[in-house]
Formats: sequence, structure tokens, C-alpha cells
Amino acid sequence: MVKIENLTKYYGIFKAVNNISFEIPDNEIIGFLGPNGAGKSTTMNIITGFLPATSGNVTVEGYNIQSQPKAAKRQIGYLPEFPPLYQDMKVKEYLKFVAGIKEVNRYMVKKQIADVMEQLKITDRADQIIKSLSKGFKQRVGFAQALLGSPKILILDEPTVGLDPSQIIEVRALIKELKKTHSVILSTHILQEVEAVCDRVIIIAEGEIRANNTMEELTSMAGKNPVITISVDGARTPVVNLIKSAEGFISLINIEQIEHNVYEYKIEVKGENTRKDLLKKLVIADFNVRQVSIETANLEEIFVKLSSPKEKKSNIQKLRDIAKEYEETEEDTNA
Repeated sequence: MVKIENLTKYYGIFKAVNNISFEIPDNEIIGFLGPNGAGKSTTMNIITGFLPATSGNVTVEGYNIQSQPKAAKRQIGYLPEFPPLYQDMKVKEYLKFVAGIKEVNRYMVKKQIADVMEQLKITDRADQIIKSLSKGFKQRVGFAQALLGSPKILILDEPTVGLDPSQIIEVRALIKELKKTHSVILSTHILQEVEAVCDRVIIIAEGEIRANNTMEELTSMAGKNPVITISVDGARTPVVNLIKSAEGFISLINIEQIEHNVYEYKIEVKGENTRKDLLKKLVIADFNVRQVSIETANLEEIFVKLSSPKEKKSNIQKLRDIAKEYEETEEDTNA
């Protein structure tokens, strides 16, 4: 588990991260999103121990990243956007080098390298020079180095950038597989990737946490109710009555006849569970459901809404705010 408590980071008088707190539980994939300049990279750099926090705490598997950096970092496997590969080394040689840096027990090095190569399906590339590998296989080697040392936490920064569609599918499948034995923090600008693999989404903007929710919870926060479109073979009136009796029903938006005695209904509902309740009622009543779909707010709409600036300030007000923060920082330093 990663626990972030009241984390704040100043660069001079600029507050990049503003008193944020959240947890990454075991065996969960967390999508970590934010617009440019939101404080996302700063937060990740503090979690990995690359940057010190101005105030607040980060603990990784119970170890404090500032007071117990070596023990905390042993629990973290990090794959940056550009994997730290030595292009002129062979794959196996490079992984042995990384294992040495991570101080993997020398009696376990051979087994760990064999295990991660098998897990990443690069065993047959063990004696190949890294620069001769495709982009996809280089990414796999990057994943392999992150897994050495058996870390509990994996931090992945834009892991599919530059990959072709088939490689992206493979990497997403791999991330889902890694969830069985790791907690995963996935930082990406590809919102479809978050929808495809993440259990929960954290959105940061202007240095503050704007959301820490499941996709279903985010959809409800977006203020856009799901719309079910369903085609039913049967008399219109009894179907309408069943629709209106379904749990979570809000309104019947439209009815359109598409064939003889077949109607398509568009229904605004409170949550996705309405679909299950409605289908159950129709099946029990012996109606033939031809087709059903549900439309919810997508992550792009939600992201734009939650990450937009809270308020637009004049340049004068911005300068006043900066001066005030500087004065407060000076007072804390003098105290």
C-alpha cells in the first residue's frame, strides 16, 4: 500500500502540490490523471523518492520515503516514459546489471531474471542487443527491470506511448495480469487506456485532488445520467409500463417504431443497474429484447469538467496571491 498524507510541494513561491492525501491499496490499478502543470509528475517524483516534499508524508508498504528511503524504494518498481535502457547491452546482461543496482540477493539474481523474462515473454531475446529490439520489446525489457527485486508497487508513466495497436493491447493485458501480485499506478494521457484497465481514477488539477473514484462514481459526478437504448418486440403499452416501473427510471426520452410491433425506447436512468432490472422485468414478462445499449458520460468529458480551473483570476489577483503565499512561507521559515 502507498499512503500519501497532506503532501505539499513548493518550487520557490509556486505551490505545485497543495496538501493532497490519498491511498493506493494492494492489488488495484489506479489511473493517475491531470493536465499539464497539474502537479502529477511532481507527485510521482515525490512518491518514488526522486524529489523531497516540502511537507507531508509518503509511506510505501509502511516505510517512509524520506526517513527510510532505501527500504521504501525497494518496494517500488518504476517504468518511466522513456525506459532507462543501455542500448549496447544484451537483454540478459542489462537485467543482471539492474539487479546489481537494486541489490537483489546474489543467490536469487539468476532466478529473478529468468522469471521476469518469462513473464514478459522475452526469454528468446536474452542474448539480443537492446538497440536491435523493436519498440514493443524494448518496452517489455523496461517492464522487466521494473519487476526485478519483487517490488509491491509498480509506477508506470505513459507505458504505451509509441506502440502500435497490437502492442498496446499486449501491454494493457500485461498490466491487468500484474495487478494479481502488485499495486499499479498508471499515469497516462490516453484516457481510453484508463477506462480499459483501471479500477479507480485519481484526477489532479492545480495541485489539488479533484476526484478519487471508480468510473461509475465519476460518471454520476459528471452530472449526466446514463441513457439506455433498447429494442423490444412486443406491444408498446405494456412495455412502456414495465420501463416506468424499473428501478432508477427517470424519463422516457423517445419511442420509435423500427419494424412491425418492434419499438426502440430511449430511457434516461439514474445508474447502470437499471439495465439489469429492466431486462429482468422484460424477460419475466416474456418480451423478446432485440438489442440493448447504454450511453454514459465518457472519461474525456469527465476529465475536462473536473480538471478545468476553478476560477479565472486577473493578473493583479494572481500577483497578490503569489505575494500572500510568499509571506506565509517566510513566516513558517522564520518560526
